[in-house]
Amino acid sequence: MPEERRSIFRLIGDLPGALMALVRAELDSLKNEIIGKLKAAGIGIGLFVGAGLFAFFLLAVLITAAILGIATALPAWLAALIVAAGLLVIVIVLVLLGVASLKKGLPPAPTETIKSVQKDISAIKGIGK
Repeated sequence: MPEERRSIFRLIGDLPGALMALVRAELDSLKNEIIGKLKAAGIGIGLFVGAGLFAFFLLAVLITAAILGIATALPAWLAALIVAAGLLVIVIVLVLLGVASLKKGLPPAPTETIKSVQKDISAIKGIGK
């Protein structure tokens, strides 16, 4: 049996329902896609955290190996002290570099852009250059 032909008025009447169904379907698709990507990102972040943890343990083992290596020529307490002094130097350098970098970023407000906008406003008002 052939499909029933609908009138133009019925088609126009069905349009809001069809549009709402389309919008719901698109939102569901968007939600599923975002959830899938967030799951993948979460797994990736978890794997990076695990790798970082093992890298921390690796660093501890390498430091211990350095102490034991130096302890073959010197007393163990002196070997540990030498390695600790080397690590202290690295920490001090990193802290100084971090402080210098932090000072460059403070204050976090875009001060140059604010000054530029204020100059533009003054120019528009006819006050500035």
